[in-house]
Amino acid sequence: MGIADKAKNAAEEAVGKAKEVVGDVTNDDELKAEGQAEQAKAEVKQTGEDVKDVFKG
Repeated sequence: MGIADKAKNAAEEAVGKAKEVVGDVTNDDELKAEGQAEQAKAEVKQTGEDVKDVFKG
């Protein structure tokens, strides 16, 4: 399940980055902020997965 979660987190981070870029290009501050928030959320989840890996190891 860890690999699937990591892939899901990476995909969520990529979507967030895309939203941030589109928001930046279109001067849509709300979309840009949403993208940044999604990236941060994915990074927190990824950190949780990394911690789990340390304790499993």
